[in-house]
Amino acid sequence: MANKQDFSIDTIKLAQYLMQHIDGFEGPVSEEKFAGGQSNPTYLLTAKSGNYVLRRKPLGNLLKSAHAVDREYRVISALANTQVPVAKVYHLCEDNSVIGSMFYVMEFIDGRVFWDPKLPELSKAQRKNVYSEMNRIMAALHSVDLEATGLSDFGRPGNYFQRQIERWTQQYRAAETEVINDMELLIAWLPENLPEDDGKLTLVHGDFRLDNMMFSKDTERVLALADWELSTLGHPYADLAYQCMQLRMRSDSMLSGLGDVNRAALGIPSEQAYVAEYCNRMGIAEIPNWNFYLAFSFFRLAAILQGVKKRSLAGNSSNKNAAQMGEEIRPLLKLAAQIIS
Repeated sequence: MANKQDFSIDTIKLAQYLMQHIDGFEGPVSEEKFAGGQSNPTYLLTAKSGNYVLRRKPLGNLLKSAHAVDREYRVISALANTQVPVAKVYHLCEDNSVIGSMFYVMEFIDGRVFWDPKLPELSKAQRKNVYSEMNRIMAALHSVDLEATGLSDFGRPGNYFQRQIERWTQQYRAAETEVINDMELLIAWLPENLPEDDGKLTLVHGDFRLDNMMFSKDTERVLALADWELSTLGHPYADLAYQCMQLRMRSDSMLSGLGDVNRAALGIPSEQAYVAEYCNRMGIAEIPNWNFYLAFSFFRLAAILQGVKKRSLAGNSSNKNAAQMGEEIRPLLKLAAQIIS
């Protein structure tokens, strides 16, 4: 097994660089890597001029098109004056010599992240508000004016799911470590059951979930939607189904689902109610082919986790729980197989 990556940063060199490229930045600077996250290592920078967040590409051999921090920087910049809350970004560095890989720096937001979707620290009414707020942010995201934000070329139009199935099948094959029958079933079933293209094209987040949001410390308001690495132009139902997966996954898994939880007692909406709230916000009556979108989401997440597992085996993962995350692949695929059976 390869040696684990060294994720430390030469803070003296970094401070010298940032003082030249960010207005008002003053060193010295110290760094602390945030726990969590499976993809792009993220750090708290503490400088004389204040706190910042740095997000970088990992080191080592990476899958093609993965870890695109430059795309993250672009989309966050573009959303600065929209109804989608994002952090302010300061600088993108494409010079690998500074810290060893491409990175960008953005503002530090002093909020809270909810890691447990059951929201045990909140009241029943507050839980309801959190899920409604997430729903609102998703509708705002899917209503972004692509021309006005300069994002009309942020992805290719048409055949989104076909391209995504092809892409993630390729990514999965590149990271495959064993044959999983349920994945083979999905890889065969999804292309054969593609819904007819309805022409919907919006900005999609790609990893829209509770713990990718920074909430206010004293309200249920989202201050920033984070982790835009997988964002592109695509079909809005991909985001909706991706978030709804959590309502079906086990609560005792590393992915902290709600499938075996009494959600009504907690004030957390059912899948049907959550989808209906989204439809109401978007002015649509219903979502045909819902099982396809769910099955696709489970397939895609399993493919992503296979990449996490592969990086862990190679010693290139930024997260200490990467090996355990790899153990969630089979349960996810089993849920997907049940949806299409």
